[in-house]
Amino acid sequence: MTGSVIFDPLLPLWLIACLAVVVAAGLALALWRGLAGWPLRTLAGLVILAALMGPAYQQEERIPLSDIVLLVEDESASQGLADRAESTKEAAAVLAARLEARANTEVRRVRVPDAPDNGGTQAMTALAQAMAEEPLGRIAGVIMLSDGLVHDADRAPEIPAPLHLLHTGRDGDWDRRLRIDNAPAFAILGEEVQMTLTVTDDGAAPVGVTSVPLDISVDGEESRRFEVPLGEEITLPLVLPHGGRNVLQFTTPAAEGELTDRNNTALVQINGVRDRLSVLLVSGQPHQGTRTWRNLLKSDSSVDLVHFTILRPPEKQDGVPVRELSLIAFPTRELFLEKVDDFDLIIFDRYRRRGILPTIYLENIRQYVENGGAVLFAAGPDFAGAESIYRGPFEAIVPGRPTARVVEEGYRPKVTALGERHPVTAGLDREFAGDWGRWMRQIEITQTGGDVVMSGVGDRPLLLLDRVGEGRVALLASDHAWLWGRGFEGGGPQLELLRRLAHWMMKEPELEEEALWAEATGQQMRVIRRSLDGEVGSVTITTPSGEVVERPLAEVSPGRFEAMYDGPEIGLYRLENGEQSAVIGLGPAAAVEFERTIASAEVLQAAIDAENGGIWALQDGVPTIREVREGRPAAGRGWIGITPRGAYETQSLRQMAILPPWLVLLLVSSLILTGWLREGRR
Repeated sequence: MTGSVIFDPLLPLWLIACLAVVVAAGLALALWRGLAGWPLRTLAGLVILAALMGPAYQQEERIPLSDIVLLVEDESASQGLADRAESTKEAAAVLAARLEARANTEVRRVRVPDAPDNGGTQAMTALAQAMAEEPLGRIAGVIMLSDGLVHDADRAPEIPAPLHLLHTGRDGDWDRRLRIDNAPAFAILGEEVQMTLTVTDDGAAPVGVTSVPLDISVDGEESRRFEVPLGEEITLPLVLPHGGRNVLQFTTPAAEGELTDRNNTALVQINGVRDRLSVLLVSGQPHQGTRTWRNLLKSDSSVDLVHFTILRPPEKQDGVPVRELSLIAFPTRELFLEKVDDFDLIIFDRYRRRGILPTIYLENIRQYVENGGAVLFAAGPDFAGAESIYRGPFEAIVPGRPTARVVEEGYRPKVTALGERHPVTAGLDREFAGDWGRWMRQIEITQTGGDVVMSGVGDRPLLLLDRVGEGRVALLASDHAWLWGRGFEGGGPQLELLRRLAHWMMKEPELEEEALWAEATGQQMRVIRRSLDGEVGSVTITTPSGEVVERPLAEVSPGRFEAMYDGPEIGLYRLENGEQSAVIGLGPAAAVEFERTIASAEVLQAAIDAENGGIWALQDGVPTIREVREGRPAAGRGWIGITPRGAYETQSLRQMAILPPWLVLLLVSSLILTGWLREGRR
């Protein structure tokens, strides 16, 4: 039971102050005039002023509340190094027992695991959440068992009691780490890019070491070793070997005595892209489809287009030499003999043999295909005639032989069953919903190789794709694709079809019909297998530690098979399915938990100093606990302090007026009357 006097003014304080001035003025007047009753009148005024202040005696019945100590236990990945986890667990048990043995004290244990998405140690966030669940007036202290390497120090809450750090580091700890300072997200094939990295030693590292070995591998292939300086920024010139994702792994071997080798490896994934795609378009004669090809190729900013077109056929005899009919002197020899290998794609659009391009030029193009080039034939009626480009060196590479028949009737192109699985034509119906417009002409051909992905009149082959040697060949047996571009009968997916076709021929990785790759989200990967076969079996996954697991691949759409896998480790994973293989890196280039591993109080120093907390190394044992007054130093030799809060809960409350109205009236009346009588007798 406690009691106290409280005031509840009946009037605003400023008005009471004005009345006090009036009373003081009356006192001064009475003294000046020498009135004998001035003490009694003054006392009456003071009673009135005191009554206006509303004094009351308040009695409270209180129940004392216990003090709360927050015990924050860091269970992040860096706490798993050396014996940190064991020492943390043992120290937490000892501290909890000592605190619970104290009278009027409760312990709240807060565990801090690794934050998701490589967030590191979010100890301050966890502490703020724990404090939000407790009354701040009862928190007597915070004891944190950690290596001090928290990653959210900027979110530290205002702690009304001392914060102590009991760190788990040891004097002899040291660690070597590899850090990627700068790495591009993509690079142009064939061009050199620069990336920088640094290898450093932290803590009590061995002296006299000036250089360390560095192993570099690409896509999991055999690594190459280099000797690099220690503690200096290293600039590496790189040229990517292929388009698409390139996975680079940098590793410095583990040294004896270092805390961990988890930060000795870094993975960098760089996307290889082509700078410019060179395309040669050879038009045999002007027609409606010529503009279609030009619009497609010119709309792509990454394409350099060279257009060779024959505006006037040689059979038109007027005595003018053919070589003088071009608008400019066209460098045919340079293009078709000397620089043909510089092109990524050559398109023959309704071209027929008229003696303009000698056989040696065509033979050179055939060799260009076999050596890795790409040729697309857009066939018109000329392909079925005696001057067909098919007859000659190209017969060995074209996947369809013309029958000399030209079908002149309307039909709707459709994707074949095989085409539904091929990336060039798969899903075209989703790209362009509804019925496609008709084409009015098709060249009848007999398939001699390749894959038929689209068909026309009577299921005759319309689009054939084939691989020849190291190169690729496509044959489109119609010159009416432009009708879709004009919107005839609703049009069709013309631009999407031709874009995919051109990029497949130029070997863009995303359009390979037989491919295996994976897409990562955190530590989970989606394994994707694309194939023209109906069954692909399982994918074999090799983890960074060498464990081999298999996952069945399920077909999610025609030609596309997928499997989900949660990677247990951060690092490089190898995928294999039949002849297809791929690699992928899970996790960040370097885990934030292992960017720094040497225990330190530097990050938490400001929060510790704010309430006079202390820093203690657990290698010296577990400190004792004392009570200290608020504002006093809360740590010393062998001890740490908590501040008793003296919190309580009020059970009941009673108030009694010290000057009830009747008493005020009686006192004031008595004092005034007595003063008047005294002055009257005098």
